[in-house]
Amino acid sequence: MQPDEVQTTEQLLPLVYAELRRLAADKMAHENPGQTLQPTALVHEAWLKLGGEQNGQWRNRNHFFAAAAEAMRRILTDNARRKLRVRHGGGQQRVDFDDCPTAADSEADHILAVSEALEKFAQLDPKRAELVKLRYFVGLTFEEAAEVFDISVPTAKRYWSFARAWLYEEIRGDR
Repeated sequence: MQPDEVQTTEQLLPLVYAELRRLAADKMAHENPGQTLQPTALVHEAWLKLGGEQNGQWRNRNHFFAAAAEAMRRILTDNARRKLRVRHGGGQQRVDFDDCPTAADSEADHILAVSEALEKFAQLDPKRAELVKLRYFVGLTFEEAAEVFDISVPTAKRYWSFARAWLYEEIRGDR
């Protein structure tokens, strides 16, 4: 696909589906056991969200993956919020009676905290915030994220280090 060539959603799906599925599987591998959202479902939900955006027009691969990262972030954040609702267990975790030491922080809490902090960070530094979305919510490597932004891998790593430090301080409440 040429950099300035516009691609429709239908043309793009066969080209990126396998890669999106792999990225979603990598991301979901880090979720708590018993996760009801499966990688294929995450990709399909993101695809449905993307179908309505931009009228299905994508300038290039990078444009598409940036939108896919945002869609996956929103889906995972909404899923985390749903899990924290009282009628869905209110953040309680299923624990086997034999394994009753202490309750650890839930993954849903962490996803929500990162997402909320990331929204604030995006107002200050949109490019670095997009890199976080691609790495954290989609699971891109530094090399893949650098390619999306057309920057060097060391620059992507510097962006990541800065963003992680800022987000850590924000989540910890030092801001």
